[in-house]
Amino acid sequence: MHYWKDPAEVPDGFGPSVVTIGNFDGVHQGHQQVLAQLIAAARGADAAAVAVTFEPHPAQVHRPETAPELIMGLEDRLETLQATGLDGVLVMNYTLELAAQTPEEFVRSVFVDTLAASQVFIGHDVRFGKDNSGDLATMQQLGTQYGFDVVVIDEFGSGATGAEVGAISPQSGSANRRCSSTWLRELLREGDVKTAARILGRPHRVRGEVVRGAARGRALGFPTANLAPAATGFIPADGVYAGWMTDASGRRWPAAISVGSNPTFEHVPRQVEAHVIDRPDEEPEDFDLYDEQVVVEFRERLRGMVAYQGPEALVEQMRLDVVQARDVLGI
Repeated sequence: MHYWKDPAEVPDGFGPSVVTIGNFDGVHQGHQQVLAQLIAAARGADAAAVAVTFEPHPAQVHRPETAPELIMGLEDRLETLQATGLDGVLVMNYTLELAAQTPEEFVRSVFVDTLAASQVFIGHDVRFGKDNSGDLATMQQLGTQYGFDVVVIDEFGSGATGAEVGAISPQSGSANRRCSSTWLRELLREGDVKTAARILGRPHRVRGEVVRGAARGRALGFPTANLAPAATGFIPADGVYAGWMTDASGRRWPAAISVGSNPTFEHVPRQVEAHVIDRPDEEPEDFDLYDEQVVVEFRERLRGMVAYQGPEALVEQMRLDVVQARDVLGI
């Protein structure tokens, strides 16, 4: 997959292409279904399948104080987009200058002059250009003017993107709710990573550098890899989870994951800590993860965060957490 950080990086003469545009935060199953249609259309037209996205998220530029917490960082977004089969992703640096372009200026410079779009896939509620003045009718008019077809995708856009998930969570009244990044954030705030995984089509994950902590876990017999506060990805609700941890070399281990401030001890900041189950302590030099980037996947929430009466009670609960994590992970 080609990855361009600026329209100027797209080679001259590129195209024809079939293009869509969006934030694609989470690249959930709704996004995936839209991209599958896009890719099928591109293959049928002997064209390149291209997604145009933005970094940072537009809300972080226009209203940073109320911008949504992102489900995934750019690195994971690109990796997941690549897995869909796209031929290229153009990541536009979202600035106030870009936002000031008229709808026609944006479409002409990106879709026409840069990507030579023959088809553009958009949603009914699409808004683009200065002051969000461009809409579906605008895009259709520009398509006629510049010679590309506009394909309208049901509910693809900033609201509920994609297709129905069916009876994913009937107990919560969400049986007919459609996939959306908003819904995913709601689930992650509740710690419901199991339902989130079904909407994503894979376990939710965060990525970050392993930093040195207070070594309390090691002292208690449960050493952990502590992620730096700058980790990317939506941190789910406080609690203990079963999941997996993958290091930079691709080694993957089952893990019991703690999210929170560990109320048993005072003055502990909120963090993500992953205790590798069956850690290979016999080769400690091969398991030094400090300053290394790791990926932590959340499979299922085991319990909420609780303050225990002293380290002994905490250790006993941690033993039970590991047993339960083994059962969830099937190890």
